[in-house]
Amino acid sequence: MGEKWLDLLRKLAPSTEHVAVLSNPVTSTASFGKLYFQSINAAAPRFGIKPFSLAIDNEADLKQRLSDLAREPNSGLIVLLDAFTYVHRDFIIDQAARHRIPTIYTISFFAEAGGLASYGVDLAAHFGQAATYVDRILRGARPADLPVQQPTKFKLVINVKTAKGLGITMPESLLVAADEVIE
Repeated sequence: MGEKWLDLLRKLAPSTEHVAVLSNPVTSTASFGKLYFQSINAAAPRFGIKPFSLAIDNEADLKQRLSDLAREPNSGLIVLLDAFTYVHRDFIIDQAARHRIPTIYTISFFAEAGGLASYGVDLAAHFGQAATYVDRILRGARPADLPVQQPTKFKLVINVKTAKGLGITMPESLLVAADEVIE
């Protein structure tokens, strides 16, 4: 996933040289944030990008750190999904737009709420898979015997309105590849 997010960010903002990866260090999903950061860090040299972790758990710190990031030329942001980023998504989207930071989100509802772009698991398809598990359990299967399934469907959402506000010319290749384009 890290490579996909960096590739998307590079296509939207080709001059990007360093990327902050926003997550909350104190939530139960913090371990996933570390794994995603490792993926981003491993892929970054192929894009000539230097990633760094932006571990934040309050709005005041977030506001200051995004202001600082905006002063660094050629910066970008990847926002990982966790309880903090979900609850504060409108604030994050607003601050990223206010500071004109090209931002990639990991779940589509961020782009649908005004974020620049998202690439991640198609939650509707993923939750649909859960129904088959419930059905099997109700028919007598033991949950411990059911296989763990990885998501199989991913969704790219591009918000053209936000791109225009940031002065980003949307590459035609991304518009064609997108599962959803928000005008």
